[in-house]
Amino acid sequence: MKNITVIGAGTMGNGIAHVFAQAGFSVTIVDVSLSQLDRAIQNITKNFDRQIAKGIITEVEKNEALKNISCNSNLSDGVKNAELVIEAATENMELKLQIFEELDRLAPKEAILATNTSSISITKIASITNRSAKIIGMHFMNPVPIMKLVEIINGYGTSKDVTETIVSLSKQLGKIPCVVNDYPGFIANRILMPMINEAIYSLYEGVAGVEEIDTVMKLGMAHPMGPLQLADFIGLDVCLSILKVLQDGFGNSKYAPCPLLVNMVTAGKLGVKSGEGFYVYSAGSKDLVVSKSFK
Repeated sequence: MKNITVIGAGTMGNGIAHVFAQAGFSVTIVDVSLSQLDRAIQNITKNFDRQIAKGIITEVEKNEALKNISCNSNLSDGVKNAELVIEAATENMELKLQIFEELDRLAPKEAILATNTSSISITKIASITNRSAKIIGMHFMNPVPIMKLVEIINGYGTSKDVTETIVSLSKQLGKIPCVVNDYPGFIANRILMPMINEAIYSLYEGVAGVEEIDTVMKLGMAHPMGPLQLADFIGLDVCLSILKVLQDGFGNSKYAPCPLLVNMVTAGKLGVKSGEGFYVYSAGSKDLVVSKSFK
């Protein structure tokens, strides 16, 4: 397998393209927005430069990797030679179903179709295709070039051969694959999101402030980042969406999103991406400026 297509030129899409190109694969990034494609190449280049500064790769390796990447705004052209397509679009069920319906029609019949979803059912996605055995989840962690884990999710009909292929491919990228089955939230978000939600409830109920909650979890539980800062990094809208998937999927009120989270998303306070969430961030940066104070 040499030809990989990544659907979506956002943060996750360009991160996935980065690691495949660095590993020597030919990668096509597909996005309807030409400006987003331009930003993706700029971000990938910056991330390669960071790796050079840390001594991870050389300038020559960066240039070779960049040669492995091409961009296309036409889905049909972008997938026509693909052996593996990885969808990394917004975490929205309707959008993903629409994309996979088109991919099933346009991609080569032997191609594996993967989704980078963090919570949406692989089995549901596979149900609108004619290749359920070749549909699988590849949940990369952000930032993709740094984080080692790939959560590999088997749908109900995913074949053993496809799973083994994706496990092997993940190892070629220098990642550590963990295979799980298709239930709401899989493993990563089934455990992470209730923790984040409980942290938000603790803030909402006045048990402690933003910095206190995050400090307790960092110093007391050895978490590298507190749950509220992590929620900002993920995106509060994404956290809300995943919690709704968990609540709907299990029918259990313990997954109900905190009203404070709902209000913040409604107000457009989405975390790093909007410049303000539980913390305030400097423009275009993940650097904290000052913590938010909730009464």
